[in-house]
Amino acid sequence: MKQHLFDLNLKKIGMLRIDNDSVDIINSETYKSYIKVLYLPSGCEIKVDFSLYTTSSPSLFFISPNQILSINKHGDESGYFIFYNMDFYCIQIHDEEVACDGLLFNNIHNMPMTVVPKQESAFIDYLFVQMEDEFILKDSSQEEMIRTYLKQIFIKSTRLWKLQHLDGVLAQQHNDLECFRKFTQLVEANYKAKHTVADYADLLAMAPKTLTHKLKRMNLPQPNEIIKSRIILEAKRLLVHTSKSVKEVAYDLGYEDPAYFSRLFFIKTNETPFGFKNKYLSLQNSEEEM
Repeated sequence: MKQHLFDLNLKKIGMLRIDNDSVDIINSETYKSYIKVLYLPSGCEIKVDFSLYTTSSPSLFFISPNQILSINKHGDESGYFIFYNMDFYCIQIHDEEVACDGLLFNNIHNMPMTVVPKQESAFIDYLFVQMEDEFILKDSSQEEMIRTYLKQIFIKSTRLWKLQHLDGVLAQQHNDLECFRKFTQLVEANYKAKHTVADYADLLAMAPKTLTHKLKRMNLPQPNEIIKSRIILEAKRLLVHTSKSVKEVAYDLGYEDPAYFSRLFFIKTNETPFGFKNKYLSLQNSEEEM
């Protein structure tokens, strides 16, 4: 397994091919703390958190450090795996105009996948090949060139993601798009402490009804659904990937009353927290034994 790495002044980005030799280390804890981008050919199977994705054509995946990644099948052709830290590239700082945050990573639909259409695949292939070559060159402008290629991947992927997952409805609604992006950023940063639409409307300096109407105009879920879905996703992660009890998970997510949290979890999943944990771990054990 050959890994390319740029590491300077706390700024780190690396790249490797996805094949038989690299799958095990990608699935391990080695890259868990990094932001990750995967470019996979058709015929791959990947699990992100609690969802399974199969690629019928080349696809891009954008994985945040808090998400659990597992490549179950990597296909006949090799793919690309990029990992980097926020010191190398922070979306909020480097390219707010690209509108990546809230779309590619930790997005509203919890969908990390962007399919690459046939007419776009040559350009995406080119970006990854050029980035790989840049790691090898070791030129004085290496850092900026790698960052430039990464940003181009984000720009193209953001456009594709909007068309595939939002039916292009955001394209002509710039003001609503900005509100949507800020709202998703705020939810990601505050979901453990702030649980109501009014909380986020206050942060956005608007009335709760205004926030609701803006998302409705874009055919998006209601703000309350987005907030609660993010809370439940984190609850699932804590339940199955840590040894915390239901009560401890409830407290971690800002609920003083564990019974109230358990009722919310049941309403959203049709399962109790304890039942969900036992069912998931039992299925996981069965898969490992096969």
